[in-house]
Amino acid sequence: MATRTRETSESAPAQVLERGDLYFFYRPKIEDQVARGPDDVSRLYLVMHPRRRRTFRLMIVGEKYLPAVGGGGDRRAWAFVEKVGLRPEEVEDELDPHDDLTQTRGERHVPAARPAGEGVYALSKHGDHTHLAYALELPQRPGDVQRALGIVDEGSYVISVKDPDAASPPRVGLDPSRRARFPASLRARFDGHRFVPVDPPDFLDHEGAELLLIGATKDVRAELGFDLHPAHESAASAEIFRQLKVEKAQHVIAPLFQGRWA
Repeated sequence: MATRTRETSESAPAQVLERGDLYFFYRPKIEDQVARGPDDVSRLYLVMHPRRRRTFRLMIVGEKYLPAVGGGGDRRAWAFVEKVGLRPEEVEDELDPHDDLTQTRGERHVPAARPAGEGVYALSKHGDHTHLAYALELPQRPGDVQRALGIVDEGSYVISVKDPDAASPPRVGLDPSRRARFPASLRARFDGHRFVPVDPPDFLDHEGAELLLIGATKDVRAELGFDLHPAHESAASAEIFRQLKVEKAQHVIAPLFQGRWA
């Protein structure tokens, strides 16, 4: 009886918890300054902007590519929330070029992150888990950059958040000093579990929140029962410049429109 109840609940349309705009960026390695392929990438970023909220979240994907959806490939990826801001500039500044002073190599120039995609997302509850689903708006057709980074036209991932007090496997996860400090209302959700669904989405509003993404499907409507409604975007209408305040003079934009490495 329990199995039948679970199957029935997961066959029902998912409950949308949050919708918003989603942006993808990658940063070339310091040594290269230009990325000619995935081996030259040092960081993959996701930026989430929930609708009707003054919140911008910058997330880093540890594997530097999104997990495969629809079967095949690496299905899991670890990620964490690096920055949460009330103004777009607070997040966008993290993606700008800057200089780092190191003890061994002196001052080094860190290149600007390259925008690699713009789209819309929905965070939803489906049975006993949550999904992060998105549909791409730019580029109009994924190119070499998007294919290498796992950025698809449309896809969904089972997403869960880790208890900051739980141990992580070797060489995985944040140092304890960097982990999220959730309020009591969110901490109570773990109740002895290492991972729980991202419900409510407020989990993502805390820097240091550690996440697990598991590739699910390419057909969001078939699995979750709703549409994402991506819009037709162009250089003139792209929200990445208007909403996120990305400065064209600071960032190479060829990956966003042509899918070309830069």
